Amino acid sequence: MPKRKRNADGPRAQEQNDVLPQKRHYRQRAHANPFSDHALSYPPSPEQFDWDAHYPAFAGSGKTPEFADVGCGFGGLLIALAPLFPSTLMLGMEIRVQVSQYVHDRIVALRSTSAPADPSPDTPGPYQNVSIVRANSMKFMPNYFPKHSLSALFFLFPDPHFKARKHKARIISPTLLAEYAYILKPGGIVYTITDVKDLHDWMRTHLEQFPLFEPVSEQELRDEGKGPIVDAVYTSTEEGKKVERNKGDKWLACFRRIEAKRD
Repeated sequence: MPKRKRNADGPRAQEQNDVLPQKRHYRQRAHANPFSDHALSYPPSPEQFDWDAHYPAFAGSGKTPEFADVGCGFGGLLIALAPLFPSTLMLGMEIRVQVSQYVHDRIVALRSTSAPADPSPDTPGPYQNVSIVRANSMKFMPNYFPKHSLSALFFLFPDPHFKARKHKARIISPTLLAEYAYILKPGGIVYTITDVKDLHDWMRTHLEQFPLFEPVSEQELRDEGKGPIVDAVYTSTEEGKKVERNKGDKWLACFRRIEAKRD
């Protein structure tokens, strides 16, 4: 019998690999129709959502998510950012049943295998700050997030909806931008990236035309200390890695939420 290959990163990494869910057991079609009726339940308001159940290590703190990954896929961005910002709550939103279940199971496994030897309320264990909900973000974003509560909103490799009659289903539109501006705090950043130039132009143009957002360059973000976030946007997702393998282009566009101008 061949010997089992050991993980070069040590026993803890090997233990994680043994318990982490396998994507092949959670596969389903790449996209879902956001206009279909899905068997989903939503909180009537953000104040009525039980965040403590999603972030038990922060129970009673009154904290709500500051980072939201819309259409989070298999959770690559969340898992990459969670250790970098351990006191920042992050939420993934994914409409597909199997994919959202995978991310949930992945977080549970990472929490159980990454627990510190001597945890305390002041030092929550790794990945305690990340969670996921199965939700249709195009319909119910304000049901989850209070006004001006988010500091970062991510749209990474969204469905391009190539046909013109499907453009109304794109995740960036004037109506949805009003909702994003509502939940983003002034100074918060919208991060978008795609490998489809037409979709990049669409998202950038709509954001440029919306009065509560202004473009911010990649270099500006890096100068502000957000380089690790930008790096994760480029490289952490399954879609981004696929683009790299195929030697494709990635188009990044980021925008800052600004204060409304009053006369």
